[in-house]
Amino acid sequence: MAKQKKSSGDQRLESIQSSLSRTEAFIEKNKKTITYVISGIALIVLGIWGYNRFILQPKIEKAENEIYMAQMYYEMDSLNLALNGDGMHLGFLDIVDEFGGTPSGNLSHYYIGMIYLKQGLFEDAIDELEQFDGKDEIIGPMATGCIGDAYVELGDYESALEYYMKAADQSVNDFTTPMYLMRAAWIHEDQGDWEEASELYKRIKAEHWRSFEAREINKYIERAQYMINS
Repeated sequence: MAKQKKSSGDQRLESIQSSLSRTEAFIEKNKKTITYVISGIALIVLGIWGYNRFILQPKIEKAENEIYMAQMYYEMDSLNLALNGDGMHLGFLDIVDEFGGTPSGNLSHYYIGMIYLKQGLFEDAIDELEQFDGKDEIIGPMATGCIGDAYVELGDYESALEYYMKAADQSVNDFTTPMYLMRAAWIHEDQGDWEEASELYKRIKAEHWRSFEAREINKYIERAQYMINS
């Protein structure tokens, strides 16, 4: 009598068993190498955990303590003390040097940029503000917009316009977005591009009607329309 064909289930079972056997043979053959690899991965994970726990986290906490006084001086408009420290507490420049890579070190770039902007050091302000990694929905766009302010002071209106529009769209809200749309519109006005200015004013009216800028936006729209029709 002819031999009965194996069912598809039996064939799959034999295939799995064969695969398992090959896997076991591979593991047995490369046992030392696999052990080294696993041990290496474990050491890397342990090293990262140890660095974060015993080095990075204490550094972050110390930086947070150090930046407090510099922020206080900044709020008091004591800009030189905020920038350079008072002999007992670090200023923002020292915090960047000693605590780079921490949130406080990153935030210090923002403060330094703002101080340089107030002091008329516009190129230095741009350099510092560009190093600031701002993910906050208010401070981030303000840092970008202040780069635009610095370019205005330098007479580079094309770059200023670029940064104002970037700031407006960076985190859409009723505070920073209309503020920088308005500044971008003013540059368009200065350049005689009234149609572009009008479009930005209309965007403020339509999308940010609750903002401070929207309170008198109609007069800006009317002026732009008058200039377009003149």
